[in-house]
Amino acid sequence: MRTVLIIDDNAGVREALALALSLRDIRPLAARHPDEGLALLERERVDLVIQDMNFSADTTSGEEGVALFRAIRARHVDVPVVLLTAWTRLENAVELVKAGAADYLAKPWDDARLLATVENLLELAETGAELRRARRERRARKSVLAARYALGDLVFEADATLRALELACQVARSDVPVLVTGPNGSGKERIAAIVHANSAVARGPFVAVNCGALPDNLVEAELFGAESGAYTGAHKAREGRFEAADGGTLFLDEIGNLPLVGQMKLLRVLDAGTFQRLGSNQTRRVKVRVLSATNADLKSMVREGTFREDLYYRLNVIEVRLPPLAERVDDILPLAEHFLAGRATLGDAARDALRAHAWPGNVRELKNAVERAALLAGGEPIAVELLGLPPAAPVNGSRNLDEPSRQAIEAALAAAQGVVSRAAQALGMSRQALYRRMERYALPHDKP
Repeated sequence: MRTVLIIDDNAGVREALALALSLRDIRPLAARHPDEGLALLERERVDLVIQDMNFSADTTSGEEGVALFRAIRARHVDVPVVLLTAWTRLENAVELVKAGAADYLAKPWDDARLLATVENLLELAETGAELRRARRERRARKSVLAARYALGDLVFEADATLRALELACQVARSDVPVLVTGPNGSGKERIAAIVHANSAVARGPFVAVNCGALPDNLVEAELFGAESGAYTGAHKAREGRFEAADGGTLFLDEIGNLPLVGQMKLLRVLDAGTFQRLGSNQTRRVKVRVLSATNADLKSMVREGTFREDLYYRLNVIEVRLPPLAERVDDILPLAEHFLAGRATLGDAARDALRAHAWPGNVRELKNAVERAALLAGGEPIAVELLGLPPAAPVNGSRNLDEPSRQAIEAALAAAQGVVSRAAQALGMSRQALYRRMERYALPHDKP
């Protein structure tokens, strides 16, 4: 059961608040003065504090409440605090909200607003606790991964990226083919390079081939090599990519763009381990770890007859999916800072806009955006306008004290490209709380 601590010297106030909270299945704890309240905070698990601003009969300055709030924040930084104050002394409460208080309510309060505020803050606190726990677990997993495997200079924080890396490292030591899937610009080649760096052939070469850039009539020569005179313009013998990767890894990027003739020849090499150069009868044998990547739906291509089914299953023994950057929001700011490399800093609005943007071009688009902005910033913090992105709604630290309006919710959803979890974060509330407000305003959503 969720627990709210009431710190107020007025017995009537404590009883009224305790009754209202109990009716919502919230466990109330009560303290008459700051020392008693702080002692309860040390002994009990408290999810939220409602505190008065004055505790002595002849005091109306609010100094006691300010001191209490600061003591709570110093010892229990994650516990939200709601302030109770008289209408005539609102300035103290407003200043404390700027300093980190969750909200304030004027006496006499409205029960409906108080309970709505408390329940929303409790939801936020629960979400925050879950996020903090998830971050701790993620940091521990990341430390274990970095200690065991060579990750290069890869910058990441998102759990989705960590999961992809964990799988990639897990299968790296085997010799099974790995298919890395994900949209353009998401970093598939970086994942393939990490698989190679942690494989049994890590000391061998890592040869990357962009299959989408190979002309149909030169696929065989590029992959398997060609003898002098094998085709027009072949004035001397050339080594193919398989030979270049002997003893190491061959990375076939954009494998979905390989023409059917090339697919057939690739399958033959994967099955037999041997090939012949174009224009030669000599059979050559190489030992190569094959990794591939695609942004295409290969299963659909198999159904359409544009990709060989036998090759699909030969390449896709293990699939490592790298999600788009929009699904790896926690990667955005670390990557942006990495690309800036200290040449410029990001303003608050720019940071919010970076996190809210959908990034259809993924990491590649992010890199271009921040590097361009750094050039234009002239040594000043990067403003959102320099990024060429729409401004984002305020984030938790600047949460509105009142309920968000329909217009604010619509603006947050638009800035977040309709992603409810990101809009909720920008508005400073939980996803479920935002869903309830969307239902109240009859805004469309896809909540299951």
